[in-house]
Amino acid sequence: MGNAVLALLVFIGIIIFWNVFLKRNIGEAMFFGFIGTALFGGTQAPQLIWDGLVYAATYEVMYAALAFVFMSYLIDRTEVLSGMLLILNSIFGRLPGGAAYIDTIASAAMGTLAGSGSANTAATGAFTAPWMVKTNWSRELAATVVAGNGGLGTALPPSSSMFIMLGFAPVAALVSEVNIYVALFVAGAYQVLYRIILIMYLVRKHKIKAVSPEFVQPLSHSLRAGWKSLFIFLGALIPMIITIGPVSEMLAANPNIGEEAIGSISLITWIPILIIFIGLIVGWTKLPKSSTDWSKFLNNAIPRFAYIGAILLFAFAAGEVLSNLGLAEDLTTLMETLSISKWLMVAIIGVLVVLVAGPLSSTATLTAVGMISFSALISVGVHPVAAVICILVFASTEGSSPPASGSIFISAGLAGADPKKMFVPLIAYYVVPIFIIGWLIGMGVLPLPIH
Repeated sequence: MGNAVLALLVFIGIIIFWNVFLKRNIGEAMFFGFIGTALFGGTQAPQLIWDGLVYAATYEVMYAALAFVFMSYLIDRTEVLSGMLLILNSIFGRLPGGAAYIDTIASAAMGTLAGSGSANTAATGAFTAPWMVKTNWSRELAATVVAGNGGLGTALPPSSSMFIMLGFAPVAALVSEVNIYVALFVAGAYQVLYRIILIMYLVRKHKIKAVSPEFVQPLSHSLRAGWKSLFIFLGALIPMIITIGPVSEMLAANPNIGEEAIGSISLITWIPILIIFIGLIVGWTKLPKSSTDWSKFLNNAIPRFAYIGAILLFAFAAGEVLSNLGLAEDLTTLMETLSISKWLMVAIIGVLVVLVAGPLSSTATLTAVGMISFSALISVGVHPVAAVICILVFASTEGSSPPASGSIFISAGLAGADPKKMFVPLIAYYVVPIFIIGWLIGMGVLPLPIH
């Protein structure tokens, strides 16, 4: 076993020990994991530490991720998506099980903006979980659906988990941001479709009835009240239209613009910038009005930056150290000696990621095992883009993986459910099917837009 592989195992061990057993902050775990990894360089450790920190501090994805953190905070504080829930209620409220459909679609929409499983569960579940209970869903089943949908915060782009994977130097060398963004969106659509089919099954099985008409506003009323919230999605659509598809090709062919200019547009940089700008306009009534209030508003955002910033900084730095230690070469050699078939390797990696995602968050999971999982998958012939996506799909079980997922206890609190009674349904309805979706993506059965 090579020196770099040992360094990776120590990195994983430190993260799990510090976060799970000592129950300390994951940012601290990343820092000590980073230092422990660099020590495998011997006398070169100081240089490895410096190179890793410089790489992380100058990496575009780092700043894009922080922009997404502020974007999520702004959307949460200005409540710009509350109008979208009113509109969804008007469309689906009269359907049997309408609250569950709304939770699924709203979780998908908010997942593209919040990028966090627990935040997604809390934001949508606060509205849908009590509503589901009122419409004959059992408390445990309602909480199961809400927790299971929370994983869409990781399953759809952009998410902090996506940034973790893009931050690993071996991954960044083989895939582009645009490829991952679009492919993850398609993979997320597979998950949304599965969840809708699941709800149709649960509605029929448990004979769920439609919500009382007095809880459903006419669509015309909800559109008048919430139409502004729909503008927020232009922040994602505009950069994608400009960089992908026929409009992009037309602009690239224009001699006054050119292919180089279009290719230089970064989706993960411009999407949060535009959404922040639109969010400021749409939600201006909820924004602070005085300098004192603005100071409080911005100070309240600092803990979010400190948390995700520390995770990403040391995750990216550790990834660069492992790369410089020769991890890719060591893992390739190791995988060649094992001679594991493709279908089995994808299954093994899936089980590994799902098990680690149980006690850890998706970001911590991918920081710990993301790189080794990626190297293992490409060593058996999985396309690099498909490898990243199926790993992210496996990690999206975070919200539904008993017993330590935060989403489980958030949804249980919202629905007044017993968390222990949710464990088996969560595994049966979400963990296992999502694992299968990830495996099918890794095997190429479920197609992705790979270029």
